[in-house]
Amino acid sequence: MLFEHDDDSPVRILTEDESWFLLEDTRYGRLVTYAAGELDVVPINVKAVKRRLLIRTTPGTKLIEVVIGGKVAFEADAILSGEAWSVVVKGSARVLEHSGEIEAAEAAKIESWLPTHKDVYVEITPEHVEGRHFELGPEPEEL
Repeated sequence: MLFEHDDDSPVRILTEDESWFLLEDTRYGRLVTYAAGELDVVPINVKAVKRRLLIRTTPGTKLIEVVIGGKVAFEADAILSGEAWSVVVKGSARVLEHSGEIEAAEAAKIESWLPTHKDVYVEITPEHVEGRHFELGPEPEEL
């Protein structure tokens, strides 16, 4: 079990440090953007570096929505044997434009799950991080 639950509850609220511990090994998740009155959710490659999230992407709708809206949410989760977790990060996103920032992002070696060339880097600066850990099991019988 990744985390112990103190009160026999199947749900444990994670601390910010525990949430970042999980994000440090996360390579994929979902990015939520908001632009022109529309929400959009897309799967992305990501890497946590110094309590920020880095995304490697291509020009397109996702990138336009980041530039227009600026505010984003990111969610990652995992289902393991007998347990699961979810972490949500809300914050602001910006396209990295300065050569030093881009070089640092390239050094992070963000893995891609598609065989496409991705040369645009986006940084998410968190404003709120929340995580939950779940002990999985059957629904209890009614009393």
